[in-house]
Amino acid sequence: MILRPRQKLFVDRSVTALHEHGNTLAVASTGFGKSVALSAVVGRMLANSDGKACVLAHRDELTRQNVTKFSRVNPGLSTSVVDAESKSWRGRATFAMVPTLSRQSNLENMPTLDLLVIDEAHHAAAAGYRRIIDTAKGRNPDCRIYGVTATPNRGDKKGLRPIFSNVADQVRLGELVRSGHLVPPRNFVVDVGTGEALQQVRKTADDFDMAEVDRIMNKAPVTDAVIRHWREKARDRQTVVFCSTVDHASNVTDAFNAAGDNAVLVHGDLPDGERRAVLRRFEKGDARLVVNVAVLTEGWDHPPTSCVVLLRPSSFKSTLIQMIGRGLRTVDPNEHPGVIKTDCIVLDFGTSTLLHGSLEQDVELDGKEMTGEAPTKQCPECEATVPLAVRECPLCGYVWERQEREDGPEAIENFIMTEMDLLARSSFLWVDLFGDDAALVANGFSAWGGIFFLDGRWHAVGGANGIPARLLSIGERIVCLAAANDWLNDHESANSAHKTKRWIHEAPTERQLQYLPAEYRFDHNLTRYQASALLTFRFNRRAIQELIFQVGQQPLAEVA
Repeated sequence: MILRPRQKLFVDRSVTALHEHGNTLAVASTGFGKSVALSAVVGRMLANSDGKACVLAHRDELTRQNVTKFSRVNPGLSTSVVDAESKSWRGRATFAMVPTLSRQSNLENMPTLDLLVIDEAHHAAAAGYRRIIDTAKGRNPDCRIYGVTATPNRGDKKGLRPIFSNVADQVRLGELVRSGHLVPPRNFVVDVGTGEALQQVRKTADDFDMAEVDRIMNKAPVTDAVIRHWREKARDRQTVVFCSTVDHASNVTDAFNAAGDNAVLVHGDLPDGERRAVLRRFEKGDARLVVNVAVLTEGWDHPPTSCVVLLRPSSFKSTLIQMIGRGLRTVDPNEHPGVIKTDCIVLDFGTSTLLHGSLEQDVELDGKEMTGEAPTKQCPECEATVPLAVRECPLCGYVWERQEREDGPEAIENFIMTEMDLLARSSFLWVDLFGDDAALVANGFSAWGGIFFLDGRWHAVGGANGIPARLLSIGERIVCLAAANDWLNDHESANSAHKTKRWIHEAPTERQLQYLPAEYRFDHNLTRYQASALLTFRFNRRAIQELIFQVGQQPLAEVA
């Protein structure tokens, strides 16, 4: 398995910070591949030693996901699990459920650790986590503490500064949009006559006063206007709605249903079983909208969701980004047949994007490649060392005053996604098969990937030894290219990446030419690797056609 270039940098910065400070927090937005990067950090820290690591999570699905990813990234390192069913510490890396390990009887059996990793580290200030951290440090004062999260200012609202003295890296949402791992948001700030009143709402210790927000937004004329704007811009999209209070959410849900648009409601007072049942209705498509109150900001993803409605402001930009992030996941066509998603519409009735600036303003537009250690600054509130680019301290929530660039704010129209960085940084060489930029293929030893343009859409297809060709993505070119490149990364190793191999530029072999049309014998610029890519396409053309036929496209042109 090969890490993406941005994941490699994230790992390098995390390892450097752990060696320098003994602890660090790393922040990565939804879609980054946090489990893979976390596993690589643990592997680096345990390399060339007999040290032991423990990876904490608070949900069973996170533990299972982390074990699976860890074994793929570090096939030579043993694993074990501590949860309700197992209490094994035999592995070099043990994956533990916090509710289980935090019990005193289980803590007594915890061995001396060299590295303690906290997934979803925004929970690390809670009592159960602190018991585990204190026990680990008590038994080994040199035990390093590594936290990873997408939402540092969420969870129990307590600051993380007592645990982490610094932030190693922060992968912003805009970076992942630009690399094709998330779809771009299309932001609409809509004032339904409440904008001025919302700007006067006072802040509490945690956020804006939601009772005041409710008094402003929880009115039938406002809700009617919200429904009208949603119908104009996003009626055909699965939508998640964020409200201020349970009463507000209930009234919004009722209004949508009365208008003939199926909506369901989830909130913190619902029993877990009922909440899961309601979400299943939405995920099955039985409801067009799911309305919630502070429940779906983390730990929930339904990739076909392509509209986010904000009926409440947020004083923290991280909370705003997390809410919008619910609609930015790309879609796997095998999991969601027939769903084609190219963007996410954000309808902001709560003025948060005006307060914090559009998300596109977080994107690096100058194309500079990030390398080495992250430039840093010190938070004036908690004195933590954090990346220079952050505007909100991940450890205490301090917000730096927004400063415009000398050339003015970066506008959304200047946000131009490019695939050049992805192609340049890919571990694989991508071949333009026919010189028309409509079909690109890359090969490894065990797998291949390709992107193909037909009838106004791009399609990503990949195959591997023992794995039939499968459709990876449909939609924008950069998203399809990212999906195909990730397929190769998942099925190849650094040793099988061909991009830097000398032989790829040599002339094709006679055996290759036997299988290609006769005119390729007279193409003296044809290389061995290009011939390999053409043969990959030729041998898999029928399977590629059949996959694309499933989404109603026309047949591919043959290699003539």
